[in-house]
Amino acid sequence: MDPLKILNNEIIACVRCPRLVAYRAEVGRVKRRAYRDWDYWAKPVPGFGDPRARLLLIGLAPGAHGSNRTGRMFTGDSSGVFLYKVMYETGFASQPSSTSRDDGLTLIDAYISAAVRCAPPDNKPLPEEIRNCRPYLERELELLKNVRVVVALGKLAFDAYLSILRDEGKIARRAGFVFGHDREHDMGAGQPMLISSYHPSQQNTSTGKLTAEMFRAVFVRARGYLGARV
Repeated sequence: MDPLKILNNEIIACVRCPRLVAYRAEVGRVKRRAYRDWDYWAKPVPGFGDPRARLLLIGLAPGAHGSNRTGRMFTGDSSGVFLYKVMYETGFASQPSSTSRDDGLTLIDAYISAAVRCAPPDNKPLPEEIRNCRPYLERELELLKNVRVVVALGKLAFDAYLSILRDEGKIARRAGFVFGHDREHDMGAGQPMLISSYHPSQQNTSTGKLTAEMFRAVFVRARGYLGARV
């Protein structure tokens, strides 16, 4: 079996964090009124995309009524609406919207992961929950051998990625890397370029902290670095 599929099956079966196991199940049982006819996924959400991807996106965690409902990263909530439109416009997605894991969307030269795979209460995973989930991201980084650009969506994802690089000896320390929107970080010879971005959460997009133009600039930067796929 494909190593990524094996990993994703392990992610889906994970029960390492009792608080998150209980929360994701409770959300799936109670549901939101607008989705009362849905059969919620209510399990850890695996990575999604092109196994030959040169662009890797790292998000925070599934949304309680988004990915925790649909079973696919950034699918079924406002963050996904914002993300996939821009990815489509910059050639990284086959369609501009995503509503379910069976809607035909495919990613082009891109893969989406996250620091945490289960929906956390208030979108705030605990430090130990981030640590429990980290091995899954580490293994994805090993398996996605063509990645040349990493986009960290939000500071938590940014910190999770830098922690892995530091502990693997690929960077000396995290202190030299400062989070900011559409900021490019040189990780050294042989390492993918890192671009930090505000997360496309409703809190950021509804307040204007992150606009469509600002978010598009991140993917235009990535596209310019990667060029066309050969």
